[in-house]
Amino acid sequence: MNVPAAIDVEIADARWHRPDLDQLEDLVSRTIAAALAGGGRHDPVEIGVRLTDDAEIRILNRDWRGQDKPTNVLSFALDEEAPSGVPVTLLGDVVVAFETCLREAEEESKPLADHLCHLVVHGTLHLLSYDHDVAEDAEIMESLERRILAGLGIPDPYADSVAA
Repeated sequence: MNVPAAIDVEIADARWHRPDLDQLEDLVSRTIAAALAGGGRHDPVEIGVRLTDDAEIRILNRDWRGQDKPTNVLSFALDEEAPSGVPVTLLGDVVVAFETCLREAEEESKPLADHLCHLVVHGTLHLLSYDHDVAEDAEIMESLERRILAGLGIPDPYADSVAA
């Protein structure tokens, strides 16, 4: 699973610092590496991850998607070719909202770390151009999510829930 990636994890909300999320930056980095490999990306990339709150993600969701409400995860793909001589592609950013992630984990009786990993995998797959707007694409994306998460030792996130 050694995918060459520069991963910048920014913790913008201190509530992400919790005992059940020990070594948070390492957890997120390992999850992204697994998602990149599982999604078929093996060239050097750079990804930013911002762990924030509902207030910030609501603004981003409103400004970029026209939906004035918080959401669990947003992805902002750049997919720009690296400038000449720079051996890395700027893939994009994944943003995760604390309150929504925590609430969903509690509602689904899942460990917060497992749900965070699912959202990071989901967001990273969006950066790799996977989507779930139509049923066929959703099946492909969810199958990848299941396989990637299983490789991380995380149970099927869709086992007892409706598709995201």
